[in-house]
Amino acid sequence: MSENTSRQTPLLQVKNLKQYFPINNGFFKTQMLKAVDDISFDIENGETLGLVGESGCGKTTAGRTILHLYRPTSGEVYFKGEKVGTRQEIRKFREKATMVFQDPYSSLDPRMTVADIIGEPLDVQHLVKDKNERRDRILDLMDKVGLNSEHAARYAHEFSGGQRQRVGIARALATSPDFIVCDEPVSALDVSIQAQIINMFEKLQDELGLTYLFIAHDLLVVRHISKRIAVMYLGHMVELGNAADVCDKPLHPYTKALMSAVPVPDPRIARANKRIALTGEIPSPLNAPKGCPFNTRCPYATAKCSESMPVLKEVEPGRFTACHMTGEIN
Repeated sequence: MSENTSRQTPLLQVKNLKQYFPINNGFFKTQMLKAVDDISFDIENGETLGLVGESGCGKTTAGRTILHLYRPTSGEVYFKGEKVGTRQEIRKFREKATMVFQDPYSSLDPRMTVADIIGEPLDVQHLVKDKNERRDRILDLMDKVGLNSEHAARYAHEFSGGQRQRVGIARALATSPDFIVCDEPVSALDVSIQAQIINMFEKLQDELGLTYLFIAHDLLVVRHISKRIAVMYLGHMVELGNAADVCDKPLHPYTKALMSAVPVPDPRIARANKRIALTGEIPSPLNAPKGCPFNTRCPYATAKCSESMPVLKEVEPGRFTACHMTGEIN
């Protein structure tokens, strides 16, 4: 592969990824819960792709499946142009791809000191030669995330939520990754602390050249940190595009409803904006509607929407949407 071709290859490529879980319904009957159903996207080197949607839409499952914390039901993941599938490929992938978990209260082992939590990936991947190098590496990681060296001997329960999340981020950075899945990393934190953590993510990205898949339900946070935004609904990706375009000029009816619910600080603008209220209950992934998964709540749905599944297609340069009514409702 030439140097020019290498530069054009996305850091991460996800192709037709599916994650189904068998659910026992009793009497020896099982039904497949389609948590992630045929999603595809690329993430460029150094980019932040935001992944948004309602709770239960499959965002977290998608992130964990990409990292092979769940074995994919089907589909392919490519990292730096190389397929990730075998045990050896997954191990190599995880040296350069990691995750920051949502809840800093449950994702850290209460029996381990901060130094041991951060140092564990170094031990597992055999990345340090001796104890002195291990200690120096841990202290350097703590400094990068704004923790003092005296914190190293303390336990997770002695820290605030924001400090615990800094420990989790330092642990994620231990293997010098290129790609990090950030699974709602600020949703459990106070608003003032959220801003500090988001700024730190951006600072680390600039300093270390990191690439993020940033999963969140807070659209203002996602817009601030992301270059592009992908929108999921009931396991499907329904829209993908530049962050400003998706937020200001959404194409899919579901994205329109999401963006209309974002609070606006100016009361005059807020009064002028018309919120789109969706009717009906969110369908269960176990009994997803036929055709477009959004057709039971969509104000623009037609008979075609309940008959066939729309394909995610490029309708404008860099803008993708999965809707039969694209062009007629925009």
